[in-house]
Amino acid sequence: MNNTMLTDFYEFTMMNGFFENGCAHKTAYFDMFFRRVPDKGGFAVMAGVEQVIQYIRDLEFTGDDIEFLRSKGIFCDEFLDYLKNFKFECDVWAIPEGTPIFPYEPVVVVRGPAVQAQFLETMILLTINHQSLIATKANRIVRAADGRSVMEFGSRRAQGYTGAVEGARAAYIAGVVGTACAAADEKYGVPALGTMAHSWVQMFDSEYEAFKAYAKAYPHSTTLLIDTYNVLRSGLPNAIRVFDEVLKPMGARPAGVRIDSGDITYLSKKCRRMLDEAGYPDCKIVASNSLDEYIIRDMLIQGAKIDTFGVGERLITASSEPVFGGVYKLAAVEDEDGNIIPKIKISENVAKITTPGFKQVYRLYSRETSQAMADIVTLHNEVIDDAEPYEMFDPEHIWKRKTVSDFYARPLLKRIFKKGELVYENPPLDVLREYCKMEIEGLWEEVKRFENPHAYYVDLSEKLWRMKNDMLSEYEKMKAKA
Repeated sequence: MNNTMLTDFYEFTMMNGFFENGCAHKTAYFDMFFRRVPDKGGFAVMAGVEQVIQYIRDLEFTGDDIEFLRSKGIFCDEFLDYLKNFKFECDVWAIPEGTPIFPYEPVVVVRGPAVQAQFLETMILLTINHQSLIATKANRIVRAADGRSVMEFGSRRAQGYTGAVEGARAAYIAGVVGTACAAADEKYGVPALGTMAHSWVQMFDSEYEAFKAYAKAYPHSTTLLIDTYNVLRSGLPNAIRVFDEVLKPMGARPAGVRIDSGDITYLSKKCRRMLDEAGYPDCKIVASNSLDEYIIRDMLIQGAKIDTFGVGERLITASSEPVFGGVYKLAAVEDEDGNIIPKIKISENVAKITTPGFKQVYRLYSRETSQAMADIVTLHNEVIDDAEPYEMFDPEHIWKRKTVSDFYARPLLKRIFKKGELVYENPPLDVLREYCKMEIEGLWEEVKRFENPHAYYVDLSEKLWRMKNDMLSEYEKMKAKA
């Protein structure tokens, strides 16, 4: 599918306007960043870079696209001819997938002809916003499970086809062990998992016959859904009977039983005892049914004997807060001599004042513990000397400064495209998943709290802070003269 036209119409009106005003090929710099972590969490998880890469590589305006735009009667021939021969020429940087990210730091930076850099806005936001949202929610759920497996079960409740497939991909990066979505396995290699629905049990004359048929078909991966009628009176007793009569003679062991309704905490305790007494301490108990991180956490606090959680709608839709509020803002332009001219958006709402300039992001790590201490947004050509104490500046409260020492610094933004050519190889999904796990383990525990997490530092370098402060001061002078 060609997604080139999946964009906001105002991108076209601005691009056309750039042509009519002679600035289409003026070099512009745009940042994508977000202002708040969903669910009031301490951090988000970056995801979606691979799909941004694919979108950019596939950019092409077809004859039908050109004729559609021509039919609107508002676009000049020069602009339409440009689209007909479109060739991507921008530089793009992004923070790698699986990296913990924080508000107000650029996670994607685009530099290139204004007409192209502007056009990327919609799809960069759509892609990174969605996958980062699902990855962030999935990781919260994985952390709540405290080492137990989490499976993504949300395809049927996802927001459309791509919501199911790309959501499963993002959830896997963030730590789930697999998905119910077969297409996500076929396309991306996210392990597809699943056994039976209640309809399987109802299809047979009895629950016992249903379990027996399934065990014979899949003796080495038998997981039985035991809550169709009554978990403790029929479901589990029939499952144990089948384990004894079908699997044992074949030399096979049951993989698990799944509970999808009722008081799962109570039922899991009873089931664990019955399975152990029957000689199946290795049989896993799987729980599903409208779970999220808070329910899972409470179940475990209450002593639930669950080995694996299947989480559907509340993961794949991030239903508690289903919007990741990333924005795409102009940060600078170049003049005719190639000088970078910073641009700032000013608002009465302090949170909406942007940080100007062409930027890089560094993460500072403690040499003693290797834990992340802070992120520093700098000008693109700054190098942080980690051999000396480093002073960082709060982006909003100009009186707040902090000096750190005994650290090492790592730049986060990686170049993805150079003058339109792909120069980055996105790591395999399993590598991203392991990287994500390690990076999150490197955060302070206080940052990972679900309630009232510690506010991780995202500060500015002195040069960038002074640039921003000078531009704000200049604006105040202009306003006073007006």
